[in-house]
Amino acid sequence: MNRSRCGTWVSALVVLLLLCGMPAWAQAAHTDPLNLDPTVRAAYEKFYNLDYDGALRLFDEVSKAHPQEPMAWDYILMATIFRELYLQDLLDTTYYAHDSFLSTKREVSVSPAVRSKIEGLTSKVVSMCDRRIEQDPEDKNAYFARGYARGMHAVFITLADHSFASAAHQGLQSRNDSERVLKIDPQYADAKMAIGIQQFAVASLPRFLRIMVGIIGVSGSKEQGLSLLRDAGAHGVVTAVESRTALSLFLRHDGRYPEALVVQRGLADQFPHDYLFRLEVANLMKDGGQGMVAVREYEAVLADAGKKGYFVDPRLQLAYFGLADTQRGQNLVKEAAANYLLAAEQQNCSDWLRKRAQLNAGQMFDLLHERSQAVKMYQMAAAGGGDQSQADAARRYLRNPYVGK
Repeated sequence: MNRSRCGTWVSALVVLLLLCGMPAWAQAAHTDPLNLDPTVRAAYEKFYNLDYDGALRLFDEVSKAHPQEPMAWDYILMATIFRELYLQDLLDTTYYAHDSFLSTKREVSVSPAVRSKIEGLTSKVVSMCDRRIEQDPEDKNAYFARGYARGMHAVFITLADHSFASAAHQGLQSRNDSERVLKIDPQYADAKMAIGIQQFAVASLPRFLRIMVGIIGVSGSKEQGLSLLRDAGAHGVVTAVESRTALSLFLRHDGRYPEALVVQRGLADQFPHDYLFRLEVANLMKDGGQGMVAVREYEAVLADAGKKGYFVDPRLQLAYFGLADTQRGQNLVKEAAANYLLAAEQQNCSDWLRKRAQLNAGQMFDLLHERSQAVKMYQMAAAGGGDQSQADAARRYLRNPYVGK
């Protein structure tokens, strides 16, 4: 074969590998072998379609077959955490797209049983990994499994408890574990997710918050963080989807909507039955200024949600609330009021989101000069018990009608 043809063949092979992803035989050397187990892959497929119960059943099978493998317990930890966050309406990305969530007074009631399971699994994985690292300081899979557990736990206490200082320290520990993995094996792409998230998060925090959570002096770079997430998203085995999800969220946070939309469309195309991925496409259109296009996208998501079995347990309040917000921005006040009401009326709606929807519905009714209906909504949003994050605003509008937009 001449040099020209050889070069062409090699170039074609490189392109093919990039398009198709790293083959299993190449991945195996740079990830925990358990990550390539067929049952594990099947469980992740269910997880990415939000079938948390189905994923947990399969992950339980894996843990029974491999009880001494920390990653087997990491899978259960991950699915348990994200199932709880989903049930609490805490995976609504609009909540995190701006820094205001850092100061939101949100009450989240996690059952003692679920909290105990999450804490127990985290401690179990960390202890198992500590023992393995003590026996072999070059055990890259143990470092990764420990960092993964710490990272997942940091996500949980950040979103459920607003425990930012503790979460920041766990995030830093996760980053340190992941950096150790890459020192041992620079091609261990999964390890780049934790570092990328931490790099971006640290760079995004105001200096006073870095001091408050005790991470002053820790380096951070938004662009380096995004680059690491892109790499993990392209080549990771168990963090590829999560890395692309984080990448989309961070791009949205920085107002880079066209870039975020490309990433999110890729996820929605890959997992069309993932309700959250589909919803995020509409969210990005809304934030990116494509108001009426976003309205149609929300309506399409709701239409698919009406098809039996299309989504697993869709939290319709998220779509109704996003649709109402978009209609509000387009000055479709009557339509926005109706959809805020629909969001609040969903039986599985969290108290926090329900009261947000009631407050916003009240504002829309004030703009429509339907004061009695507005007062009713404000009274619901200000009611005692449960979440109180909307109470002050609701009481203010009970005294004086809302006149903004």
